[in-house]
Amino acid sequence: MAKISINEDDFQKFQEYFYRKTGIQFDTSKRYFVDKRLVERIEATGHDNFRSYFAMLRFQASGMELQLLVNSMTINETYFFREEYQFHCLVNSILPEIVAKKKDNDPIRIWVIPSSSGEEPYSIAMCLIERWSGINKWDVEIISSDIDTKILKQAEAGLYSERSVKHVPKPYMNKYFRHSSRGYQLNDDMRSAVEFTRVNLMDVAETRAYRNFDVIFCRNLLIYFDDISRKQAVETFYDALCPGGFICLGHSESMSRISSLYKIRKFPEAIVYQKPGDGK
Repeated sequence: MAKISINEDDFQKFQEYFYRKTGIQFDTSKRYFVDKRLVERIEATGHDNFRSYFAMLRFQASGMELQLLVNSMTINETYFFREEYQFHCLVNSILPEIVAKKKDNDPIRIWVIPSSSGEEPYSIAMCLIERWSGINKWDVEIISSDIDTKILKQAEAGLYSERSVKHVPKPYMNKYFRHSSRGYQLNDDMRSAVEFTRVNLMDVAETRAYRNFDVIFCRNLLIYFDDISRKQAVETFYDALCPGGFICLGHSESMSRISSLYKIRKFPEAIVYQKPGDGK
């Protein structure tokens, strides 16, 4: 079989299509990465050129190949207790404001997107259990979502490398993990504390079900979007939040450059963003 190549026209067609479907914009600096992953999928599906593969990709009724391609193209780079200062902010500043307005039987709902391999939502769960006294009184739901079905399975399995757990406090390691030849296995109780779901943030039909959240963590995702996709994403989060709810972005991301819908809240631990409606 002749070597498969991706020319400039092919790249532009794929770039536009992938952007429409996911909101993720691959620029020319990512050509090597995109070309390599595309060729891998073309070969895996038995096609011998981009044109025939792309036709199949666009018109396949099940959408299965698009999902496999998304899994291949998305980058998942994270570890436990990354940007931990925001977790301190959650426990010390955000949650006290939230529970002050809650009725006793109302759950506290937290949405983490993207979930990646689960380190972030599990870190949040550990922080709540270990550092927040309100966990004994309040029912907390943690939903963690991603567009990548393969990485969601990894998150649910809860098996991690040395690198992933390097910042986990030793008492937490002893309490929540078991070391084996395969890596560090998170225990069943902690794995059951997070519900993982697959969602495409750019698909209005899929995100419509995500409502009534008190806190959203969306860290280091919007850097992969262009201005239009970022605006759509933060409007989706606005709809998903309760009035007075909070959103935490990554340290290099700023809501003020994207949307004026939110208020800036400067807490001692971190700057976060709030949906108006708390009566202040």
